Amino acid sequence: MSFKNYKKYEPVKLDDRRWPSNTIKKAPIWCSVDLRDGNQSLPIPMNVEKKTKMFYLLKEMGFKEIEVGFPSASKAEFDFTRKLIEENMLDDDMTIQVLTQAREELIKKTFEAIDGCKRAIVHVYNSTSTLQREVVFKKDKEAIIDIAVNGVKLIKECAKKSNVKEIILEYSPESFTGTELDYALEICEAVIEAWEPTEENKIIINLPATVEMSMPNVYADQIEWFCRNISCRESVIISVHTHNDRGTGVAATELAMLAGADRVEGTLFGNGERTGNLDMLTVAMNLYSQGIDPELNIDNINHIITVYEECTLLKVHERHPYAGELVYTAFSGSHQDAIKKGLDVYNQNENKYWEVPYLPINPSDIGREYEAIIRINSQSGKGGIAYILQAEYGYKLPKKMHPEVGKLIQGVTDRTGKELNPQEIYDIFNKEYFEQDSILSLNRFESIIEDKDTKKKDVKVTVSAEVTFRGETKQVKGIGNGPIAAFVKGIRELDIEPFKLVEYEEHSMNGGADAQAVAYIGLINEKDEVKFGIGKDSNINLASIRALISAINRHMKN
Repeated sequence: MSFKNYKKYEPVKLDDRRWPSNTIKKAPIWCSVDLRDGNQSLPIPMNVEKKTKMFYLLKEMGFKEIEVGFPSASKAEFDFTRKLIEENMLDDDMTIQVLTQAREELIKKTFEAIDGCKRAIVHVYNSTSTLQREVVFKKDKEAIIDIAVNGVKLIKECAKKSNVKEIILEYSPESFTGTELDYALEICEAVIEAWEPTEENKIIINLPATVEMSMPNVYADQIEWFCRNISCRESVIISVHTHNDRGTGVAATELAMLAGADRVEGTLFGNGERTGNLDMLTVAMNLYSQGIDPELNIDNINHIITVYEECTLLKVHERHPYAGELVYTAFSGSHQDAIKKGLDVYNQNENKYWEVPYLPINPSDIGREYEAIIRINSQSGKGGIAYILQAEYGYKLPKKMHPEVGKLIQGVTDRTGKELNPQEIYDIFNKEYFEQDSILSLNRFESIIEDKDTKKKDVKVTVSAEVTFRGETKQVKGIGNGPIAAFVKGIRELDIEPFKLVEYEEHSMNGGADAQAVAYIGLINEKDEVKFGIGKDSNINLASIRALISAINRHMKN
């Protein structure tokens, strides 16, 4: 490998560039090229049935401009274009776009394909780059301009005779980013002069990064320079069509929008030649995350993915922005803890902006569920485990209990090396706190308040209970200032190591009169070891006693 084989891309001289100070305030005009540019790059191109299914998805998503094919290139492309028109598949506010090279026979075939359409964009292109002029076509600048202008003049003649109510011209100097900027302007000006657009009937000038050759800021400079130098700017829609060779197609598009681009071409999830076209969904979601209406229906990302994968036979990567299966999944313990705390705060405050660490958007906005946010493996932390137990099963663990439960679950993931799903986490948790081999178990429990005048202080409670301790049935009785204290005094007579209660919390698991109460008790022994127990019952006193017994058993079994 030798970096000396490559030359630096020359920057644009634009010392007073304005785009860095601009902000995006609205969505661009979107044009999907999934059915043409995206389709031609598939290992197995879509048949008519799949193209139809993809078309309806794009229509459902709200695309008003869709490049449906290259009808002069093949019978299949021609027939699909006719199908859309003859079967009235287009809404009144939709425009189909058809691609053609600037060659007479191809242009005439294209007009046959769109005959009877209400509105169509005829997209004509020819390559203008220095390299292609010299290597591929072996023509000078004037000859390349003649190709473009002659093609546009023929389109203009065909449009006058056509049975299409409205024809819009789109011209692309293909390989714009490999073309001298002043020459790209010259050829586009010649096309504009030949077409004669007006403010009411604008021309689309599409400036493609057919191959992404520079940093995205350079592309933005090119777009701003072009917007500032093109004549009759008010009669021109500046369109961009980026590719992703350098991995910055999205950035290049967004900076181009800052620089003055009105319109964006691309595909769902960025399918296209080499590393792909612009991923329009990512740009749309980026706008959405900044409080800008993307003007596309993207609230059911799972449905979009399903149809896309069925039609293209491609797989959306697990880490694909916004859409990937793992995008709303946190493996890091610190991430899980931050997400849990952020969601707790957000859920407590209505009518508030979405602000949750590590989640730039609310997953539910695009049809995802919170249940999928956190998955547990050996890299996970206590906060994520606590979140799952609360979100999935209703247990709001005391914060001091989080390390204990986290250590319990991580012990399993360390041994197995596997990820645990919520059900597996709950099963481990349930066995440890509710189903352990009982050294001490409760058979019967009764508590009596000696003086029912609740205004008095130090009201005594008498507890009588039957327990099984190490296989033997025992009767215990105790008096204290509450059921827990009374029960503790009663079991002091048994051979149980000394302990002290250091933590107590309780909550209801669900609403209504039959709600289950959950109690959490932390006990510390003489070795300063703290262990928690959990109890659940419709009676809060019994829930507390069960939690106490759970903690005692966990102390004594080790």
